[in-house]
Amino acid sequence: MTNTYLTTQELSERIKYDIRTIRERLNDSVLLEGTHYFRPFGGRKILYIWERIEEDMFNHQVDKFSIPMANGGVCNG
Repeated sequence: MTNTYLTTQELSERIKYDIRTIRERLNDSVLLEGTHYFRPFGGRKILYIWERIEEDMFNHQVDKFSIPMANGGVCNG
């Protein structure tokens, strides 16, 4: 399986979110390191895995008993 790796700028263009929003709000709350993105060669640059992000965007279902949180997360309780 081949993956499509995107920079923050390219991801921003695809999902129509500002680059700053991706970096400050989505990283580590919705987009998880090791699942949705990684840092090649241990550097500062981030590459996003498009197929995993796209899959989660379309398969994300909120349980009717979940409570949305201000940071974009969900409280299941």
